Amino acid sequence: MKHFKTISSYCEGIGIPKPKHPHFDIRSFEENMKVVKNKTPPFRHEFYAIAIKADGDGKAITGHHTDFPKGATIFFNSPFQIISWDIFPNWKGYYIMFSQDFIAQSRYFKNLLQDFPFLKIEKAIPFEIEQGDLQNILNIYSSIQKEYRSNADDKFQLIESMVLLLLNFVKRYFSKQISEAEASSKIRAADLKLLARYQTLIQTSFYPTTKLETFAALHSTSYYAQKLNVHPNHLNAVVKAISGITALGHIHHHLLQLAKSYLLQTELSVKEIAYTLYFDSPNNFSAFFKRNMEVTPLEYRQNSKAIL
Repeated sequence: MKHFKTISSYCEGIGIPKPKHPHFDIRSFEENMKVVKNKTPPFRHEFYAIAIKADGDGKAITGHHTDFPKGATIFFNSPFQIISWDIFPNWKGYYIMFSQDFIAQSRYFKNLLQDFPFLKIEKAIPFEIEQGDLQNILNIYSSIQKEYRSNADDKFQLIESMVLLLLNFVKRYFSKQISEAEASSKIRAADLKLLARYQTLIQTSFYPTTKLETFAALHSTSYYAQKLNVHPNHLNAVVKAISGITALGHIHHHLLQLAKSYLLQTELSVKEIAYTLYFDSPNNFSAFFKRNMEVTPLEYRQNSKAIL
């Protein structure tokens, strides 16, 4: 599976011109259509992308989300998420891409995943927006692109503020997708921060570069509690009170999302996936998957391919 570490290598890999800046880029889908590869095998990259598809045919897959909305759609790509597509050359809309370096140098995005949870790999779900809201989003993208193409010395100061505006608009629409109970719950700031740190730690711990002495570490809440300097019981109490899911349940949820992505978008064997996800044996992985999904990994792969 290809793995693009930079925006430049990604652009080269899908057949479009390199970006004007190594850590930030914005494109319209229309300008890509003549040169972009309309069909790509699964790949990963190490940056964030936020897109608005105003129109277009074909299928894009982000993570395990195959039910891509047919209307005007906002969708996201997070670092290390598995992505592929098979599209027609008629897409309209925009997307921005920004790297960890862009985030690190910005005064606005120090708490990016906490402030904008839709960028987390487990929450990066594509969703449809109403036509009446579409033009507002397109106008922001257009303004960012105009500034990006300018020669002004201070253009990135404006671009950062416009990206912040875009993120807040998207957050408004994203918030409509969550339940009223979640939206109205009053959570202490310290507990919310602990949950955000825990979710982020789970996500980053399963990056391909992770090295561990034992396979079982990433499957244990004790491992994360130690990293977060809290007692496992306290971590579980806080996480369950806020989310309704145990701390262990969050680990299992993330494992399932990754497992489904690998099964759906790669040709890796069940054995290879098991060890990639730090299971101590393929049998234990298969038992875990069937216990949660009611089908074996191979059955899930075959059933999904039959649907696709």
